[in-house]
Parts: sequence; C-alpha cells; structure tokens
Amino acid sequence: MTDHAVENASAPLRWGVSLLPDLPVAQVAKLGAFAEEMGFDRCWLFDEGLATRELYVTLTALALCTERIELGPGITNPYTRHPSVAASAIASLHELSGGRSFLGLGVGGSLTLDPIGMPRDRPHQTLKEAILTVRALFAAERSTYEGEVFQLHQAYLEFADPSIPIWVAGRGQRVLTTASQLADGVSLDHIHRDFLGDQVALIRSASADGGNQIELAYSSTIVITDADLERVRRHMTYRLADSPPAVKEAIGLSEADAYALREAMVDGLDVAARLVRDEWVLPFVIHGSSAECAARILEISDTHGFVEFTVPVPDLAVAHETMSAAAEIAALIVSRTASTDTRSRPSRCDS
Repeated sequence: MTDHAVENASAPLRWGVSLLPDLPVAQVAKLGAFAEEMGFDRCWLFDEGLATRELYVTLTALALCTERIELGPGITNPYTRHPSVAASAIASLHELSGGRSFLGLGVGGSLTLDPIGMPRDRPHQTLKEAILTVRALFAAERSTYEGEVFQLHQAYLEFADPSIPIWVAGRGQRVLTTASQLADGVSLDHIHRDFLGDQVALIRSASADGGNQIELAYSSTIVITDADLERVRRHMTYRLADSPPAVKEAIGLSEADAYALREAMVDGLDVAARLVRDEWVLPFVIHGSSAECAARILEISDTHGFVEFTVPVPDLAVAHETMSAAAEIAALIVSRTASTDTRSRPSRCDS
C-alpha cells in the first residue's frame, strides 16, 4: 500500500474517519495512528455510552499516538455528559494534543440513551443551550448563563481556547437550524439521497439568517462489496429507527417496523439487522465500484459545497481495509481532478 500524503492545494476536500471504539483503547489508538498515516485529516470518535470504550479516555490515547490528525467526539450528547464536562474535557484534549481538538455535539440516539433509560427531553432546546454553555466556557472568561436546561454561575474554564471548533450532527429541522446559526460546522450523516439537497439548503439559509459562517461535512458508508453491505446493515438499525417520519415514509419503513427494530436492538445489532431490507439501506450509502464511488463523492462535494467527507468505520475488525479502500478512492478523485482541472477543491489524500 502506498503512503497517502496530504496535499497543500487551496481549499482542499478534507477526509475524515469516524471510529466506533468497541475494542480495547490501545487498539483503537493504533487505528487512529493508521488513519493519520493514510492521510486522513480528522478522526471522529463515536460516543455510544455503554456500547463503546469511554470517549475521553480513548481520545487521550489517540492524542498520544498521533501528531497531526484532528481529534474529537463524533458525536457526544448533553444528556449523558453535561456541557461543562464536555467543555473541560475537550479543552484538556486541545492542550494535550497541541491544538488538534474539536467538539462534536448532537442530541443522542437510541443506541446510547435507551439502555440507560434516559429520555431525550426537549432535544432542540437542550442542544441550543449546550452550544451556548460551551461557547461561554471556551471564552475563558467568568460566565453566567441562565437557561431552561443548563445554568452557569460565574463559571470559569481557565485553560479553554475560543478557537476550538464546535460541530453539530443532526437531521431534524429545528436542530439543523440551531446548529447552522450557532455552531462552526454541521455534519450530515447517512442522509437519504433524495433529502440531502433540502438539508443543505436549510442549513445555508439558516446560517445566512443568523449571520453565521458554517462549514459542512458529509458522512456515509462506502459500499463496494456484498460484505460491505452486510456490515453497514447492522449499523443502519439505529439510524433507521431514529429517522424522521418523511424519510421512513420514503423508504416504506412503517412505525411498526421502527418499533420492531428498537425491540430487536435490545438483543444486539446483529439480531436487529435481520429485519433491515436492502432497499432501506442503499439510498443512504455510497455504493458501486471504486470509480463509481469516487465520482459520487466528487459530485456530492461539488454540488453541495462540503469541506469534508467522513468515512465511518463502525467495524474495527476491518478498519485497515475500510480506510485503505477510502484512501484509494480519494486518490482516484485526485487523479480525476488533476486530469480535468475543473474542480477548485481537490482531495487532500494523494498516492
């Protein structure tokens, strides 16, 4: 396998990798180092509560094993982790890593919250106040904030850095509107292809209305082989169960189907995956040959102005293969853009 270096072209398409840390911390850290070696710019780490290793312990191990790659939660939530805890943890990681951290926030999902019986109350308001609370603490000034959900009383995080970016991942209209107006970036994850344009238009409009500059990232599984399809099937279980009603309707997923998925997830994702049909999966993923996947990623990033394509790696047993295949696709994009010279943001992964 050839080394994948980072291009210094202007406004390049960044490549991220998102790891599900369900292996021992030391093994996850080595995979983060491999991602850096392969030329990935950013490593997002799932925060799935009891289903994974502890987020900030694992991010610390990643920071100690890497030198360049940016590190952060992909994503954490304000229900299981108070925003003051998240702010302190990320500021500490930023200090330890030499300024390489970011904070990824969301409202939490079934895989994280259901096993501990924690309701997702007022998700829009909770996320909004979490962002405002973290912003206040990142300013490294004494802050007082009186929200409906969170409060600060002359709180002070002395070692914080206002430059730490806040990213939000979500799908609901109110969550995306809030993120577009208050965050630095929005990550869209496994969005049905027929709804992607509407999501981006909403974000662009909301950020303009709020006078905010927003960056966009897109994350989707790359499916080249039948084995890839089977692996993503199990991780579509919780995504499908949490999908908005319009998306469920578009793919023919009834509320009874969604309930059955949630019930089956109690016995494990492999059990729930048996209920997931191919037609429920394919509209959410990048699928085809390597060349076809490269063309699709290029089209998506050009059409919607994404600054990053994030490769999810939920199955760490095949993490090397997944990241290597993604790096090869990135190289195909570089080759295509170099030959046509029609794209203003070539990929940063080169062979």
